[in-house]
Amino acid sequence: MTYDRMNQAELEAALAAERERYDAFLRAKLSLNMARGKPSRKQLDQVSDILTALTDCDLCVDEGIDSRNYGELFGLPSARRYWAEILGCRENQTFVGGSSSLTMMYEVLNFAWNHGLKNSVRPWRQEEKVKFLCPTPGYDRHFRVTQFLGAELIPVPMTACGPDMDRVEELVKDPAVKGIWCVPKYSNPQGITYSAETVERMAALRCAAPDFVIMWDNAYCIHEFKGGYVEFPDIISLCAEKGNPDMVYEFASTSKVTFPGAGFSVVASSEENIRHLGKLMGNMMICFDKVNQLRHVKYLKNKEHTLEIMKRHAAFLEPKFRVVAEALNREIAPCGFGSWTDPVGGYFVCMDTMPGTAKRALQLCGEAGVTMTPAGATHPYGIDPEDKTIRIAPSFPPVEELETAMQVFCCCVKIAALEKRTGRI
Repeated sequence: MTYDRMNQAELEAALAAERERYDAFLRAKLSLNMARGKPSRKQLDQVSDILTALTDCDLCVDEGIDSRNYGELFGLPSARRYWAEILGCRENQTFVGGSSSLTMMYEVLNFAWNHGLKNSVRPWRQEEKVKFLCPTPGYDRHFRVTQFLGAELIPVPMTACGPDMDRVEELVKDPAVKGIWCVPKYSNPQGITYSAETVERMAALRCAAPDFVIMWDNAYCIHEFKGGYVEFPDIISLCAEKGNPDMVYEFASTSKVTFPGAGFSVVASSEENIRHLGKLMGNMMICFDKVNQLRHVKYLKNKEHTLEIMKRHAAFLEPKFRVVAEALNREIAPCGFGSWTDPVGGYFVCMDTMPGTAKRALQLCGEAGVTMTPAGATHPYGIDPEDKTIRIAPSFPPVEELETAMQVFCCCVKIAALEKRTGRI
């Protein structure tokens, strides 16, 4: 019976049963982690032969360039070609960086803040106000970057097709609105892929700010775990076609292809933007780690071979997402509340539980030894007005541990909902 059909006595009985179950989890003294979308140990092991991709000095020389030495600020030519093939853009539209695409995002916005982008009238810090659009639910680290720099975060609702473009098109009429965060394929945390119409409308935006920037974090561009690889539009070419050649900066990395802490990343944009970025980056560094770039190029080879590697990752990931879906359908669906996504790629499942209960549910999870992303992290400033959205990250634990973690999670979600229904919270 669904909770909304139960009388008070039935709700109290259901709550007592779930509390008894919860007490058993407490006695088990569990220590399970679903806080972040980290690859599992088995995933890392199956790509660890990258460590021997460079075995002697001769292999460190690539197209006449010694990767061990200074130079090539924009990255090794072979590394730039690799990312151009992955993203569907051109080599001279790429700037290859270090292990973290988030660092590249921060640097682009930090330069905008302190020096201005190519089309800026002045540095953003000299503006009276800077606003940044944040599709919500979204990625907490995106929000933190813009909040740290001093921007006002403006939530934009996510739809099944991507950000609410009617809302976006209205908001960009304000010259204080300087940009938008986007995870266009298998979004964090909902796993939504933007529709073709959404991508077209995004590329065609008419913004009051001449230096409005789309921060296009294509983190999961090749990260299918169910079904084959899905092609996605080249946003850089599309922006150029729509008369906005400098409006987008696209980011990606191998964080969930090889090693999260030791991969390599890229920012791609118009040739003019990349040249301007090079002038700015040249003031802070000579080059990124080209030995690691070359190691990755030799190991990953090209898009076709990389997609074969991603199939091996998918073999580990798909069963874990199945565990999550089965647990939610088995335990939560019959209770008559909540909704959740069922993605085919990316690293997360997003659940909306009964409003007013997410914090309580995650508090109970933590006390039972299951660590998850804090409630509110999916919203700007860490504040979920309805206190309902929870990000589930199933990739890291082994399947057996994940099954236990999901039992705990579902129990906690039900306790919080029953407490709400009985007036305890």
